[in-house]
Amino acid sequence: MARINTGRYTHRHQGDVVVFLIGMRVNTLWRPDLWLPVFVAMPRMLKELAGEPGSGLLGFRFALGPGGPMIVQYWDSVDKLYAYASASESEHRPAWAAFNRRARRAPKAVGIWHETFAAGRAETMYVSMPTEGLAKATELVPVGPGNHHARERLANSQ
Repeated sequence: MARINTGRYTHRHQGDVVVFLIGMRVNTLWRPDLWLPVFVAMPRMLKELAGEPGSGLLGFRFALGPGGPMIVQYWDSVDKLYAYASASESEHRPAWAAFNRRARRAPKAVGIWHETFAAGRAETMYVSMPTEGLAKATELVPVGPGNHHARERLANSQ
């Protein structure tokens, strides 16, 4: 079990933070030949990015909800996110091409989506939680003078 940080904590990070949400939806459960390759492609991409210190990926977390699996990714720039997505030598390009081929054969079997949020400022709060989310991707710091309230934390973030 993860270590619980008792008390109030926030994150610290200098520079931009880009939050990239990406997920999939299985629309045809009985066609794992169409959705399973999409599901297993993401761990390969995350492993590749984590193994490359200059990739721009600060961290990520996995979530599973009623709409399907989702990955929340934290990046240090939109440019690095887009560079990875378009790099011909990355794991992303062959996975994207394979998805498109399968989607043409069975266009309703599996859906994918993503949302990109580029922000220079971010505010976080973690109470009696393990280190996770943006604090895990950057740095966990105790709440103290000048960052007791959400408004202060957001105003002081860069």
